[in-house]
Amino acid sequence: MSTSATVNAVKVLADPTAYTNNKRLHAALRQLRASNPVAWVDHSPYHPFWAITRHADIVAIERDNDLFISAPRPLLTPAEADDLRRAQEEAGTGMRTLVQMDDPHHRKVRAIGANWFRPAAMRNLKVHVDHLAKRYVDKMREIGPECDFVTDIAVDFPLYVILSLLGLPQSDFPRMRMLTQEMFGRDDAEYRRGQEPETVLAVMQEFLNYFATLTASRRRKPTGDLASAIANGRIDGQPLPDIDTASYYVIIAAAGHDTTKDAISGGLHALIENPDELERLKQDIALMPTAVEEMIRWTTPVKEFMRTATADTTVRGVDIAEGESVYLAYVSGNRDEEVFDDPFRFDLGRDPNKHLAFGHGVHFCLGAALARMEIGSLYRELLPRLESIELTGEPELAATTFVGGLKHLPIRYSLK
Repeated sequence: MSTSATVNAVKVLADPTAYTNNKRLHAALRQLRASNPVAWVDHSPYHPFWAITRHADIVAIERDNDLFISAPRPLLTPAEADDLRRAQEEAGTGMRTLVQMDDPHHRKVRAIGANWFRPAAMRNLKVHVDHLAKRYVDKMREIGPECDFVTDIAVDFPLYVILSLLGLPQSDFPRMRMLTQEMFGRDDAEYRRGQEPETVLAVMQEFLNYFATLTASRRRKPTGDLASAIANGRIDGQPLPDIDTASYYVIIAAAGHDTTKDAISGGLHALIENPDELERLKQDIALMPTAVEEMIRWTTPVKEFMRTATADTTVRGVDIAEGESVYLAYVSGNRDEEVFDDPFRFDLGRDPNKHLAFGHGVHFCLGAALARMEIGSLYRELLPRLESIELTGEPELAATTFVGGLKHLPIRYSLK
């Protein structure tokens, strides 16, 4: 179990740059799934953790929310920043989003915004999303025959959808885009504001300050948008604490567009790299639902979440002590040979597709239906108009250990 190959594979999980090289990343994850699916990782700059790389183990942990809790370590962050964040949370001043909460409080807070993402709400929103999809494909045609698909199209389309749903003014959209890139891009030289823990937390604080002002405004004068629903949400008859309200906005605004951007842009890259599948989808647009799921599996924008054991337990015969953390490697589970036939083949008709990209259990992504609709709307508009497409340069992936995907996708194309 402790061969040099396995030791090197384990190191990849503590290296944000590994996510800029899919070949290196997936070779390491394949090695871990085969020889050490519950692997101890003790590498600077992180506190130690157990890496869980098999689909079945990830699902089992996600289902047991009494034994494995989100608090106090929901994400993989450098030890110094992690310690500072915990101190802020204990003082009641740090961000506390849905991903950092456990039931029963998590379920009550989640319910405040849940109706905005249910099927009925999605049906009402679809006309607007389809209109925006057409606008951005029209933009592709106007700026063509070349563009950077990520920066010119993929990031702004879902950004516009979710921030419009929240009710933010368009003049603030660029600021939200920048803050999201800085928050999720703390490991990437192009995106980060700085690497010091205080700088990373300053980005969070800027988010919180912005949304604290929004909360006060919507409480004085509700406007019928999602921001008003969150600002005026109540639990057991009491309003949400200001820190929870502001944190709710952050997870909706940031995760609500950046992950979709990664699936949209990574999906197009996969279509370019697999021209037979591109033609298959163009000829049979009815494949779109399974195509969307495959794009999401293929890209896995959220690479991991973490849980902490509340008691001594075992996973796949490995002892895990109370208080130790487990790293749920979604990006590995979505290539698990025990679950997916030929998992390294991009198959737009894959069915079933039990991917973990939206998580599992009580923390299943609140905005999953919206993300699926956005991806489908854009490709239903783009593909019938697409006459040709090719890369004009090397795609670039972001360095990350949490949320990430393509930063740049330079393409040449012809549109009707």
